[in-house]
Amino acid sequence: MKTDFTRKVRFVAGGHKTDPPTSLTYSSVVARDSIGIAFLIAVLNGLEVLATDIGNTYINADVHEKLYFVAGDEFGNVNKGKNVIITKALYGLKSSGATWRAHLAEALHGLGYKSTLADPDVRICPEVKP
Repeated sequence: MKTDFTRKVRFVAGGHKTDPPTSLTYSSVVARDSIGIAFLIAVLNGLEVLATDIGNTYINADVHEKLYFVAGDEFGNVNKGKNVIITKALYGLKSSGATWRAHLAEALHGLGYKSTLADPDVRICPEVKP
């Protein structure tokens, strides 16, 4: 439910009903040490600290598995019973967190950010101040 009381529709997978290998499962919760390292880098370089939240994150990442489901009544009579191929990560899949993390890492790398030696989840981009 949005703040203006409209509903946000999204398809959510039933990942809780599956039992994938733990190597595919990832929870994207920031570590306390990562925050400390980022603040230290900011203080040592006189940087302003900004934070953000990325909305609808998973729909930006392509899935690495072959996933499909059979369309139900909510897809209308024309599409009901057809196989629907899933191409983007879905909320509820146990692999979506890892898929999103890899997608974000690739995007940041493309922008010139590199992982720090202290923590691979803390990324820096060399820049020269005027």
